[in-house]
Amino acid sequence: MKNNRVLSVLFFLLFVLTLTAQEDSLMVDTPAVQETISEEKEEEEEKDYKPYNALAPAKAAFYSAVLPGLGQAYNGRYWKIPLVYAGIGTGVYFYINNNKQWNRYRDAYKDRLAGRKDEFGDRITTDALIRAQEFYRRNKEISILVTAGFYVLNIIDANVDAHLQQFNVSEDLTVKPNMDFNNFTGKSQYGLSLNYRF
Repeated sequence: MKNNRVLSVLFFLLFVLTLTAQEDSLMVDTPAVQETISEEKEEEEEKDYKPYNALAPAKAAFYSAVLPGLGQAYNGRYWKIPLVYAGIGTGVYFYINNNKQWNRYRDAYKDRLAGRKDEFGDRITTDALIRAQEFYRRNKEISILVTAGFYVLNIIDANVDAHLQQFNVSEDLTVKPNMDFNNFTGKSQYGLSLNYRF
């Protein structure tokens, strides 16, 4: 008798659980529920990437051309701004330093040609003064090229970064390795599958 009661209680619980499970799986979505689900999916997709803006790369490049680092700020890459100014500042620093040294050796060479005493006296020959002028002049030119290179690199970086921010990397486009077993030959087949969902 006791076993019959336990069995009937278990049967009743299983029957109730089965009915509730079937009730949930058979629930029909109303149009209002479907709209809220589609709105939630659209919001998730909007959070993943920015909408396409064809002028964003041109704006970022223009801003970086006007003021170095401004294009990086436009793209939201604030950590790159100190790198831009460090590169340009290094080139400017070496240009100023080499220009000072070039002027120093040039003035000494002019004083020596005029017959006046220069700051180096007998320690450096006239040929060494000419070679030092050429050395520092060449270093000045290299410093100008480095500064211009960092300036152009700043513009290119802002442009490319703006392009890459709009690059869609969603799950709609995937490349996955694929392994399939051929029942006819009994061998495995390997490959890559390219999937694009519309």
